Amino acid sequence: MQKRESDFSRAFSEDGARKTHVGGQALLEGIMMRGKYNWGVAVREPTGGVYLEEHDLASGKDKNKWLRLPIIRGCTAFVESLMLGFKALEIAAEHAFDDEEGQADSEEGSDSFGKGAMAASMAFGLLMGVALFIVAPALLTNLIVGEYDSATLTWNIVDGLLRVAVFVFYIWLIGRMGEIKRMFGYHGAEHKTIHCYEHGLPLTPENARSFPRLHVRCGTAFLIMVMVIAIVVYTVVPIKPLIVAWGVTNPALKLTLVILVRIALMPVIAGVSYEITVKWAGSHPENPLVKLILWPGMQMQYLTTREPDDGQIECAIKAMQLVLEREEAQARLDA
Repeated sequence: MQKRESDFSRAFSEDGARKTHVGGQALLEGIMMRGKYNWGVAVREPTGGVYLEEHDLASGKDKNKWLRLPIIRGCTAFVESLMLGFKALEIAAEHAFDDEEGQADSEEGSDSFGKGAMAASMAFGLLMGVALFIVAPALLTNLIVGEYDSATLTWNIVDGLLRVAVFVFYIWLIGRMGEIKRMFGYHGAEHKTIHCYEHGLPLTPENARSFPRLHVRCGTAFLIMVMVIAIVVYTVVPIKPLIVAWGVTNPALKLTLVILVRIALMPVIAGVSYEITVKWAGSHPENPLVKLILWPGMQMQYLTTREPDDGQIECAIKAMQLVLEREEAQARLDA
């Protein structure tokens, strides 16, 4: 049961910060915050006002307790985050820009972006991610090192380093775009607001501004952890015996097999990374080992966040309040 505000003094960690499950996502001119019972969006409109919208979270996990098992819950959370992220981005796109044609299209077909379109968009995004962060590094590694079974350990290490390099370059490149710079500012506002809430201060731009724009539970840290865990998993999983057992000698078929196994292992890697980054590290942010393991991901946040202005922090606070008000109401019902 969610604690009420007056009871939170018993839920603070060693550094004085309360433990919380609230997370968020930066949007186009806005913020999405997700709590235990609902998720809320705050978008800065062209008129200067802030558009607010909230939705209940599905309660399927209560019916299917196996979805909360370690590793599996990480895969479930990843899929849910993708779905909510697309929905939140759609809301932001509808309200963030002064585009009469876009507004007309939205009014005429507000339901056009249904489950089918969302599934297609997610599938396209996943395909692009696989091509950019699995297929491309594998092709480059084959050119640099040679065939996979000729030097397996070296191949996996080079492949992993190339994957990280591609990711860093990609983030740096899109970060030079004007709209993405603004989004990274909202990302910083999200982190500062969550810090402010975790430290028990009133949610005001003045209070939130004093906190760092980096956060241990950031999705950027999670993605870096995914890439580190991937190097370990891909090295441990014996693909070479499969190549030998199946008598694969064609270089192209070998590479195809390696890529397919990597894709098949993605849910396992995501699940393990979730347990480390979200469950363990998120609950022990002051642990020296946690700080060491998450250091690369924390450094990446210097690329994915920017110092926000007060308007951006205001949006983050309003989105957070949608979540907190719902949880406080639920706490009163459960009391």
